[in-house]
Amino acid sequence: MRRVLTAAVALAAAATLATGCDTGGANDAAPAPSATVGTPSAPADTPTTSPSASATPSETPTSEPAPKPQKLKSGAKGERVVALQKRLTELGYWNGKPDGSFGGKTQQAVFALQKAAGLGRDGVVGPKTQKALDRGVRPKARSTSGRVIEISKKRQLLMLVNDGKVTEVFNTSTGSNQHYEQEGQTYLADTPSGRFRVSRQIDGWRHAPLGLLWRPKYFNGGIAVHGANSVPPYPASHGCARVSIAAMNYLWTNDKLPLRTKVWVY
Repeated sequence: MRRVLTAAVALAAAATLATGCDTGGANDAAPAPSATVGTPSAPADTPTTSPSASATPSETPTSEPAPKPQKLKSGAKGERVVALQKRLTELGYWNGKPDGSFGGKTQQAVFALQKAAGLGRDGVVGPKTQKALDRGVRPKARSTSGRVIEISKKRQLLMLVNDGKVTEVFNTSTGSNQHYEQEGQTYLADTPSGRFRVSRQIDGWRHAPLGLLWRPKYFNGGIAVHGANSVPPYPASHGCARVSIAAMNYLWTNDKLPLRTKVWVY
């Protein structure tokens, strides 16, 4: 009788051990065949694991998606910024010399690119702006001959054009089309469309009644292309075409807007 009980206990213990080894989760799955050379195969009546339980062992390297490149914005530095600056210059968006520092000049150029591409104007190089760079988006000119400064009010761009080819592009801010008061009179802050010529200029600050104008190039009465400390990517001036201080210095130093230059506003 004792022998029968002892045998029964041994059989029960063996059954318990077998059941415990087969109920492991996915983390306890058996190694793949390639990793188990020389390991005896399980008996035919051993319960098989589900597909999810026979996953590749943890030591097998898994492929991970490549991280998305970070957006480039004001304050960024490094080789990616240098590449951005060179590409902007290649496409004609003026931003000075590549220096690897995403500052005001680079941001102004990104504004211009985003305007030309019909994108949101945030000055940040994200996926959509990068695609515009890769595609080589450039604005088109309306004039076909001679040297012309074209100012697009719709796109808020100032373009230097030679014989119908846009050579350089600048972010600009024209009239806000809002009413303002001056000496008891109400005026509309608009930039009239038309064809004009640069008629006079001031090499320095002009303390105008409505604010400071840096090195203005007048082309329509008191309306000028001039440098300003604030050049947002939307219409904000009293009627002039603002560009950055650095851009205006470049235009003066390189005689890009000499007297008598044609100016088309549309």
